[in-house]
Amino acid sequence: MRGIVKSFGPVEVLKSVDMDIVAGEVHALAGENGAGKSTLMKVLQGVHPITSGTIEVAGQPVAIRTTADAERAGIGMVFQEFSLIPSMTVAQNIFLNRELRGKSGLVDDRAAEKAAREIFDGLGVTIDPKARVETLGTAYWQLVEIAKALAKNASVLVMDEPTASLAKHEVENLFELIDKLKSRGIAIVYISHRMDEIRRVADRITVLRDGRVVLAAEVAQLTAAEIIEAIIGRRLASDLVYRDRQLLADAPILLEATNIGSGRVLKSVSLTIRAGEIVGLAGLMGSGRTEFARVVAGMDRPTRGTLSIDGKLVRFSTPLAAQQAGIALIPEDRRDQGLVLDHSVSDNLTLPVLDRVKSGAFLSMTKLRELTNQLVTRFGVKVADPYAPVSRLSGGNQQKVVVAKWINTRPRLLVMDEPTSGVDIGTKTEILDIVREFASEGNAVLFISSELPELLAVADRIIVFREGRSDRALNRDDVASEEQLQLIIQGEAA
Repeated sequence: MRGIVKSFGPVEVLKSVDMDIVAGEVHALAGENGAGKSTLMKVLQGVHPITSGTIEVAGQPVAIRTTADAERAGIGMVFQEFSLIPSMTVAQNIFLNRELRGKSGLVDDRAAEKAAREIFDGLGVTIDPKARVETLGTAYWQLVEIAKALAKNASVLVMDEPTASLAKHEVENLFELIDKLKSRGIAIVYISHRMDEIRRVADRITVLRDGRVVLAAEVAQLTAAEIIEAIIGRRLASDLVYRDRQLLADAPILLEATNIGSGRVLKSVSLTIRAGEIVGLAGLMGSGRTEFARVVAGMDRPTRGTLSIDGKLVRFSTPLAAQQAGIALIPEDRRDQGLVLDHSVSDNLTLPVLDRVKSGAFLSMTKLRELTNQLVTRFGVKVADPYAPVSRLSGGNQQKVVVAKWINTRPRLLVMDEPTSGVDIGTKTEILDIVREFASEGNAVLFISSELPELLAVADRIIVFREGRSDRALNRDDVASEEQLQLIIQGEAA
């Protein structure tokens, strides 16, 4: 890709970007949210036509104006948000819109299943092509997406945050698969915000900042600090370090949960959160952390146990009842659960507090604009037009919108489920600073994260979940390292 420029109206998002990808290598693409990574890859995928510049594949110029053009050029992409149809089988998803047909012209599912099995055999993985996708775990969805791209004879495979939804052992399996793809001469563009992954899997790296290439080098020649500095444009002095906070031992208990159970996953959770405290929840996927958050936020009703706010028993029948009690939830899936994607940034920011921007019985556009501008400035949301759809923002800025709109409701307890997932290092530190500031004002935070460095950087106490139970409570001083916490989570440490 040479001199790639992409403009949306007067806004130039990509500014003469050069990038080359070699057969059989993993090429990391990094940058802050909004740096232009997704736009560059959407240009390569034919989702966005380029404004100017050239693309060559195997030394030959190609015109990529549509996704079909990209497919013919051998370019495939595994998106962060899966594009599979859950009710269809694995084989049907792999050959969707390219169904194999028999002599009669009818769809031949057996041929598709045989071809899918051959693809999986080549990858060294076992998946039943007849299985419905909805019956499979997340890691298998990822494999089906990869197989779907390979079935189209992709020679360049773009992976966008491929480990965002995977457990630790599943990540290692993915890395083994990437090694196999490399050995077959497939070039992989690996988009990730995780430095450990980039240094583990990538051969070269290109870093974008504000739509320009600011670093292109071999990963082995760089330190993690150098990559981070290129991404955010400065040295990150506070790089995810816990800051000791003055907590009052006799601060009032804001939330108390006793033997909470719900559904099949959540069996027995007991914990307390005091005013001014940040309590982290750690545990493997499926350990019950999200299920507990849903109960606290009034989305699910407990089938056993009790919840108390300020010493008074509560039983929320709706999320609104929890909100009225001063509880706000930052959900795990910002796109499906946290935002109305077709609505503007302003709409999303002000939706929970429309009463504040009324003038009589009607909305006051003046008040609405003032509140929007205040929140965009306070929370550092990078947006050219606050009245454009929120779907146009980068993932990190979408997350800031979700955080901003719920903190703006002035809750006393903020429940945050994977709030730093899929955002860059700069945005992570901004979110953690927002969390610390919120707690320092006498509020409380329940912080759920699989990103152990972020959890250790922000939590005053950590509750370890295991198999639907609150298994162990740790003071921050009891945890010396990420490795120690990982061993505790795995049940391999005393």
